[in-house]
Amino acid sequence: MLFRSTLKHLPINSFNENLAYVHKDCAAYKVDDIRSLTKVEIHGGVKTVFAFLQVVDDARLCKPGELALNTEAFNQINLPEGANVSLTLSAPPPSLASIKRKIAGNILSSGEYSAIINDIASKRYSNMDIASFLVASGSFMSAPEVLALTEALIGDRVLHWDNESIVVDCHCLGGVPGNKTDIIITAIVAAYGLPIPKTCSHSLTSCAGVADTFAVLANVDIDEKELKELIRENRGAIASYNSLDIARANKMVSSVERQIGITQQEHIAASILAIKLSAGITHLVVDIPVGPKSRIKNTNEAMRLRKLIEYVGDMLSIEIDAVITDGSEPIGNGVGAVLEARDVMKVLRNKDDAPQDLREKSLFLAGRMLEFDPKLRGGQGYHVAKEILNSGRALEVMNRIIHAQGKAPQPQLGHLTRDIVSNVSGVVEAIDNARINKIGIWAGAGQYPGAGLDLMKKVGDTVEQGETLYRIHSCNSTDFAFANSVVDGYTGYEISGRGGY
Repeated sequence: MLFRSTLKHLPINSFNENLAYVHKDCAAYKVDDIRSLTKVEIHGGVKTVFAFLQVVDDARLCKPGELALNTEAFNQINLPEGANVSLTLSAPPPSLASIKRKIAGNILSSGEYSAIINDIASKRYSNMDIASFLVASGSFMSAPEVLALTEALIGDRVLHWDNESIVVDCHCLGGVPGNKTDIIITAIVAAYGLPIPKTCSHSLTSCAGVADTFAVLANVDIDEKELKELIRENRGAIASYNSLDIARANKMVSSVERQIGITQQEHIAASILAIKLSAGITHLVVDIPVGPKSRIKNTNEAMRLRKLIEYVGDMLSIEIDAVITDGSEPIGNGVGAVLEARDVMKVLRNKDDAPQDLREKSLFLAGRMLEFDPKLRGGQGYHVAKEILNSGRALEVMNRIIHAQGKAPQPQLGHLTRDIVSNVSGVVEAIDNARINKIGIWAGAGQYPGAGLDLMKKVGDTVEQGETLYRIHSCNSTDFAFANSVVDGYTGYEISGRGGY
């Protein structure tokens, strides 16, 4: 049955889910089928848009003769408000049957994974449907299934780099606050001459993603054409993955994955490789930090993930160097975009007070990446990377990249501050990554670039009673109050074996 309506835009963001709104007195809603089957198709634009029906009783939001769409759906249909559109029922996608098969413990075929991901990309799945898929596949996935999922997530959009036999990138699994080696690595590798179109993401569950930190320095919202020009000019660029039209379904799957708190190795491997292969990467360094309060808890988990990434990489012809690193404490001193950008630039400028752990880890990983060049013998990469950094060539290239992408206005560091001090004298024995991340998020990091934590003490440092462990920065009083309430329960620091406080 077909119903015609006038289009309206409701400025509501629903985290990648298409929503359509009708008034309770709308003729369409009086049909029993509509009320029992809430998935609809909207026609009238260049392509059909799938959405999930919501009912309102306030005519100020949506009148009986209107069809209101949230921002995601409205942008997809690409029609002005007031345009005539039609609404029909949409049957459940057949691929949902495959999810039921997975729940029952079956191994799915590559065709089934392709159908699922295509339906997700077409917005035929609700966030609840995507969550069902994640939970179903979270119990067990074979290595061939991970391969099939990766291929499905890549889709039909792959960037191509003419006349480049080696195109490199790096990826850190996360879970370690302040770990912004990727930006430093990009500058070193580009200065060496290897092309590195660095794709990165904004924060969803951390204090700052690579895109958030680099956005403090330069524009990261660049499209494919701009990215290719930047690589031709400077050999390096840092682009937000969201601004590139690649691996579209992965963006939706990852968003739901983070909302429901699922961290499954098979999905991690598929997501990483889908993004990098879609970006045309031929050689990839994967940083797998391991720590009791990090994303990967122990060496056994790390080894399993490394083997899985290597297997899929081999099957899809991307050269992988998966490196297990120490993720037991934050890297650098800053946690939050402005503070992390400060640390990055101190390293690139070779400042005496630059965090040495961030510098050394960046050199180590950059060295591994440089050794993808067949002209470099094994073990030479670190020394070449160090020479590039010490000489100022990495800083010079980074300044060119910032200028080319468009220098960003410098955001201010949060003006509301509190020094968290030690109540004992001793030695810092451990720092809880998860706790530090939580305090930073409550302080506003991830929403406000200037919010976060400035760490004054690291593991192994001596501390006197009353001495500052770290400083909280917030941009508004609400976030500041939340951060204070969290930190008063537990600072995240353990000192001299007497426990944190």
